[in-house]
Amino acid sequence: MKSYTTQFLRNVGIAGHGDTGKTQLVSSLLYTAGMTPRLGKVAEGNTVTDWDEEEIARKISIQTGLAFAEWAPSGPGSEKTVEKTKINFLDTPGYSTFVNETRASLIAADATLIVVDAVAGVQVVTEKVWDYTTEYDQPRAVVVNWMDRELASFDRALKSVQEGFGRAIVPLQLPIGAEKQFRGVVDLLSMKALLYAPDGDGRAKVEEIPAEMAAAAKEAHETLVEMVAEGDDKLMEEFFEEGTLPLEDLKKGLRLAFQQRRLVPLVLSSALHNIGSDAILNLIVDVFPDPAAQGKTGGFTEAGGKGKPVERKISDSEPLSIFVFKTLSDPFAGRINYFKVMSGVLKNDATLTDFTRGTSERFQHLHVMQGKTGVEIADLHSGDLGAIAKLKETVTGDSLGDKGSPIHFPLAHIPEPAITFAIEPKTRADEDRIGLGIHKILEEDLALRFSRDPQTKEFLLAGSGQQHIEVVVAKLRKRFKVDVMLKPPKVPYRETIRAKADAEGKHKKQTGGHGQFGVCRVRIEPLPRGAGFEFVDDIFGGSIPKNYIPSVEKGIRAAADRGYLAGFPVVDFRAVLYDGKYHDVDSSDMAFKIAGSLAFKEGMKQARPSLLEPIMHVEVYAPEQYSGDVMGDLSSRRGRISGSEARGVNVVVKAQVPFAEMLSYATDLTSMTQGRASYTMEFSHYDFVPGEIAEKVIAHAKAERQGQLTEDEEVA
Repeated sequence: MKSYTTQFLRNVGIAGHGDTGKTQLVSSLLYTAGMTPRLGKVAEGNTVTDWDEEEIARKISIQTGLAFAEWAPSGPGSEKTVEKTKINFLDTPGYSTFVNETRASLIAADATLIVVDAVAGVQVVTEKVWDYTTEYDQPRAVVVNWMDRELASFDRALKSVQEGFGRAIVPLQLPIGAEKQFRGVVDLLSMKALLYAPDGDGRAKVEEIPAEMAAAAKEAHETLVEMVAEGDDKLMEEFFEEGTLPLEDLKKGLRLAFQQRRLVPLVLSSALHNIGSDAILNLIVDVFPDPAAQGKTGGFTEAGGKGKPVERKISDSEPLSIFVFKTLSDPFAGRINYFKVMSGVLKNDATLTDFTRGTSERFQHLHVMQGKTGVEIADLHSGDLGAIAKLKETVTGDSLGDKGSPIHFPLAHIPEPAITFAIEPKTRADEDRIGLGIHKILEEDLALRFSRDPQTKEFLLAGSGQQHIEVVVAKLRKRFKVDVMLKPPKVPYRETIRAKADAEGKHKKQTGGHGQFGVCRVRIEPLPRGAGFEFVDDIFGGSIPKNYIPSVEKGIRAAADRGYLAGFPVVDFRAVLYDGKYHDVDSSDMAFKIAGSLAFKEGMKQARPSLLEPIMHVEVYAPEQYSGDVMGDLSSRRGRISGSEARGVNVVVKAQVPFAEMLSYATDLTSMTQGRASYTMEFSHYDFVPGEIAEKVIAHAKAERQGQLTEDEEVA
């Protein structure tokens, strides 16, 4: 495989709502570029980037797929060159359940193609991925796909994206033909017609614009020229003098306006029939930025965004640094790390320092990924994407590089899981294997959490939604031969305190020989939501020796994890250890750990313990006629409506709703809107549970745990 220098690289995210044809579009682009021998189709399960068994079965993207194309621009107005550019595609999921994977992957892109359905227009996840590109400060273009479908409308789709994202959205093409008769586009840059053979090679036949479209094309061309010239004084002057711009100047102006985030080009496609593909590849090569266009990349001297800021030029001449943005667990190849070369040149067989873990890793057998197939490469230049198998410790989020030039790149922010299920291994053999299988899946899925309830001993699996958890269960079965049963979702309640308290914990036990003795006095006080647990050592005068103080903290932590009211972890409080007593012979770590636990329990009695519940940020996207029903239903679920916005004939309702009220929402929303609405939900914050509801939750939790304990006793 040829190694490409930075100026001949393009890293492009492919993002949008589910079922807008992102994977099919990538398949068409790869086929048009000659990277695949046939046009892969999602319906047939043979696309390059949806290769996982679950993706093929469900016909949706569950994880980000990587692929690359080598392309030299062709067609009207393209620079005549034999030098090809390598385009790295990141084909991201579009369903809200898996959109955290999209957020984590787009951090590796330098620009994004946002795919919009020509029938539906802007949808919920369209807005989400637009926000992600804003967060990462990426230029973006819009592809209106499925132009060949019944009810597809260029005018309606354009209006939808302009209403959603502003007048910076500017069409570079007009459609020739509608719905099933869609056969090409008018290129508003070159003012030529690009006609395609349906299900052909994706390369246009260039003709003159049809006479009946000449007036509309001229008007659209003038609008485009004016918008390109708007931000550039030299081009504006030329535009006023000549009334237009030469094609070469127009393309240069478009490239500058795009990379300065002033314009968002819009192009058209029928990915299923491979119409418009070469024009999209030309747009990416001619207009999209290479990785060095942003100049510098930033990180910190310490992990987690701590320490001093560090800047590094995106250049081969800089010290080598890479960022791991994705990990895949393969049953045969083991752990595969996907990474971006942030600076320098990575050569095969290089030894790098993992700055995050303080270890060394040897990079043998570098690959670039074409779906699930790795293509070996000798070196990767600054800005390129690659993959490596069988590193010892490196996982997603790690920064590596030259030992003498440490840098820690920031991670993508992934919200807390929205839903928790208890899972039960079907056999003892499954229970023995579950730990290894879950550990490997956790490495590749940042939105997943796994734990074991200390009281009931149940395995708990938390993720973004029920479909997310079902996919994990399927992976456990197929990859690791572990069968588990899903139990109904659990609401991850928490406990906290509302008042200060002062308590003493005393553990004294005398049996023959050495006894056990430890006394600690602790103040507990509430902290703001989200602060977690804070331990303060305020001992003066040696009333408790320093070597026993960590044991007191461990005892308090352990008791807090077990809960006080209903067995849910206690959070958002500070414990101040200020006094105590010890015995030279009888005191021990265990004695002070027990004393700390007793002090915590005693303090909780006085500190007005309360129950917290997770509050979710919910966005519902529905036809306007259902807005009243949707808002009424959310209010009946104890939701607080934070606003609603019109999106053409649709409306987006935003609300904060307790998670406990959202467990059956997917089914209820489908029923309420005849399946015409969709929604996204992510964790927002914790808040107090109203008194009457809290009493029921506590009573139910105690009864459930008592039943579990009785069951365990019978087994014993």
